[in-house]
Amino acid sequence: MAIKDISRKPYIEDNDTNIRIGIDLPIRKGDDKDGYFATTSTTIEAVKNNIRNLLNTNQGERLFQPNLGVNLRRYLFSQITDETLISIQDSITSTFSFWLPFVNIQNISLKNGTNANSIIIDILFNIKQDPNTLDSVQVSISNDTNEQSADTSTGGAGGGGGGY
Repeated sequence: MAIKDISRKPYIEDNDTNIRIGIDLPIRKGDDKDGYFATTSTTIEAVKNNIRNLLNTNQGERLFQPNLGVNLRRYLFSQITDETLISIQDSITSTFSFWLPFVNIQNISLKNGTNANSIIIDILFNIKQDPNTLDSVQVSISNDTNEQSADTSTGGAGGGGGGY
């Protein structure tokens, strides 16, 4: 029988540039030091990739994980009202609490994109074990699959990241 590890582990900063955390997205060929695929070197980069993936995934798309995702594309053809914005924020918050419980959302900002059927989502977050590391992710959801993008910008105090 498996034993759940409930011990509180110390937060460790990502200081060793030789250690890779995960595969960087979008998946592409890495340079010689990364191996075949490009990889992330800090925990915060890996968490940003996790956030982008979660926001861009509809429930039912992931094999053997039918509840993974936020279903944001269902809002693309809806009228954007205050109720719709609250529904989107609640959906993101509840999905994060289940799939990314180590992420603390500081702020969610929603705005219309370049065309009528696109939404730009800005999420300001930190890792719970390191409240001083503040970062943000911007994701654009559109009805045109060629327009989907995920841009990242760094915000606030601290940089780097660490193990969680």
